[in-house]
Amino acid sequence: MNQQTNTSIILRQAQEAGVKQVRFLFCDNAGIIRGKAAGKQALASGLSSGLGLMRAVLAMNSLDQLQLIEDMGAVGEIRLMPDPRTFRIVPYAPHTAALLCDLRLPDGEAWDGCPRTFLRRQVERAHGEAGISFMSAFEPEWSLARRAIDGTYTAIDDSLGFSSIGMTTPATVIDEILTALDSQRFKVEQYHSELGHGQQEITIAHAPALEAADNQLFYRETVRSVAWNQGLIASFAPRPFANQPGNGCHLHLSAWAGDRSNLFYEPDDRYQLSQIGYYFIGGILAHLPALIALTCPSVNSYRRLKPHSWAAAYTCYGPDNREAAVRIVSPQYGRESATINLELRASDNTANPYLALGGVIAAGLDGIRQARAPGEALLTLDDPDNIPLEERIQRGIHRLPETLSAALDELEKDPVLMDALGPTLAKTYLAVKRSEAVAFARQDESFEINQHFFKY
Repeated sequence: MNQQTNTSIILRQAQEAGVKQVRFLFCDNAGIIRGKAAGKQALASGLSSGLGLMRAVLAMNSLDQLQLIEDMGAVGEIRLMPDPRTFRIVPYAPHTAALLCDLRLPDGEAWDGCPRTFLRRQVERAHGEAGISFMSAFEPEWSLARRAIDGTYTAIDDSLGFSSIGMTTPATVIDEILTALDSQRFKVEQYHSELGHGQQEITIAHAPALEAADNQLFYRETVRSVAWNQGLIASFAPRPFANQPGNGCHLHLSAWAGDRSNLFYEPDDRYQLSQIGYYFIGGILAHLPALIALTCPSVNSYRRLKPHSWAAAYTCYGPDNREAAVRIVSPQYGRESATINLELRASDNTANPYLALGGVIAAGLDGIRQARAPGEALLTLDDPDNIPLEERIQRGIHRLPETLSAALDELEKDPVLMDALGPTLAKTYLAVKRSEAVAFARQDESFEINQHFFKY
């Protein structure tokens, strides 16, 4: 289907649905979903030529503080170029549709500062180097709360994890969210209340890597918007309440040759994981101290990323071990070859999903390329924090960076991830994230939590 056909179909669908505006959305380096909207009269030109945007937006942090980065100031333009395959009528805003966009140069050429383009490059690299196509799913946790006049937040309930009461309390808003997801053709798999007060989890099916990252943006938009329409705040922040469990966004991956052969499956292995799967784990663990600068990229992330919190604070792996950074997910009985996958647990919703998933693929491919088997020393069937310190050191099980600044230091000295990001994206991302670390260090815990609560 060519571009002209895509445009005609979108224009017809928009007209039939009475659409008055179409949001052109993207995710910035701070993990904030931003965008502009085209009116119905400007939609055709927007679809063909994109919408103009000042390049400096990508140099803003989550506090809207513009960073001084070369070619990212008052002069310079990029285009929000929509991907027609992402078009949808959104059910949470009247007469509104949405598209996800690549960030391109004014002449239409790819811009090396675009996070979505970064993920596409890693997907293409995997296919070109190893004949691998990745399937992925983001598994977000989030908290439902009410906002008081004084700006504080209160969880909608104090129910127990997985309790039926925890599903009854938010039943009306959950029904609206499920309806909204269904109308956008999301394949909802499971729902349950989580361990924290007001904490929820709705999981959706895996998809090809780029589509999975797109799904994460639309998922966040849908949940937050439906909750808002119900008078509630849905927060995806890693630690929205200081005294409650944090919100993760576990990242699942499997590697495929074509549509039918899961390259992570090996029936004769004790965990049914192939050698390629082990190499992929080895790559992730080798780069994990740097990788979490992309997967746990906010100051608030490090309130969650602690031992004994099921957030995976150590460089280790294990079968169904929820304190290991990489979990080998036990496959479903009778569907083993289709369902074996890996889960990165050191990941949360403040990440730009294109950067997080692209970084994981880059790290895993390096593991495959270098045949980096993780070995028995990094395998743990226990909570790694229960292992004596001396033994952990001997086995190479290390504590992950405990602050955003420390993770950024690791990223900056990791040649594989820096090369994958490219000079423009790496430079911009580091500047934006370092500025957040400095800005929040000047404030107290309450400021940090409130800032993250509403923005994510």
